[in-house]
Amino acid sequence: MTGSALLERRMSPAAKTGILFGMLKTLFRTMLSLIVWLYRRTGGRIGGTMQGLPVLLLTTTGRKTGRQRVTPLGYLEHDGAYVVIASNAGFDKHPAWYHNLKSHPQVALQIRDRQLTAIAEPADPSLRAQLWARLVELAPVYAAYEKRTTRVIPLVLLQPLSR
Repeated sequence: MTGSALLERRMSPAAKTGILFGMLKTLFRTMLSLIVWLYRRTGGRIGGTMQGLPVLLLTTTGRKTGRQRVTPLGYLEHDGAYVVIASNAGFDKHPAWYHNLKSHPQVALQIRDRQLTAIAEPADPSLRAQLWARLVELAPVYAAYEKRTTRVIPLVLLQPLSR
């Protein structure tokens, strides 16, 4: 028996799952980096829409590391603010960027070729309900995300500090 076959036989199913999860996470991060690179390189002409919504690049400050993190997100506009969706594809945990902006609400945005700073603020329940109905109308996939999770998916208003 070869060394790799022996190692594979000794690995528990949980260890195999952990390795697979790690590989998928690395692949996902690589794809996100490519999307961000293309968006920046083309001023949003490539990667500028997602799930039927326009896309912005959100830069948050990591709550644990202090490092800058860039995430492409679909958005809606509402009364001069940009509204982003912390759906995390319907998983039961909030996305990391959401936790980051709760710790550090001042964020940077890139919308197409425009750069601006903003303050992030979760929508209150009444406004969230109104915006959620509009979101699902524009991008029905978010209704499926809502059904998949037990958490309330936050909507976050990004209020520009300058235009």
